[in-house]
Amino acid sequence: MNDHEIRQVVAEVLSEQHRLHNSEVDVVVLKTLTSILTSFGIEEEDRVELRADFQHLRRWRKSVEQAQGYTFKIVVTALVGGIVGAFWLGFKTMLGK
Repeated sequence: MNDHEIRQVVAEVLSEQHRLHNSEVDVVVLKTLTSILTSFGIEEEDRVELRADFQHLRRWRKSVEQAQGYTFKIVVTALVGGIVGAFWLGFKTMLGK
């Protein structure tokens, strides 16, 4: 065997070990996540319901944020309207004298 063939064999062996190691890591991560979710009371069969719950929560959050934006705009509009009305009333009173 020459030097090039040895390097090729070593590279193939290391590549195979790396692939096996990655698959082992994937299995460990999957088992860990499953264990954590199960400890929170979330079973594998509940995945569809859990997704629907998260989607509902997202819609709720977005609607609350939108309502907060509208509330701020309404408050600003009311304050500006009140100030402009007060100035207009003062101006009319001043002209009426």
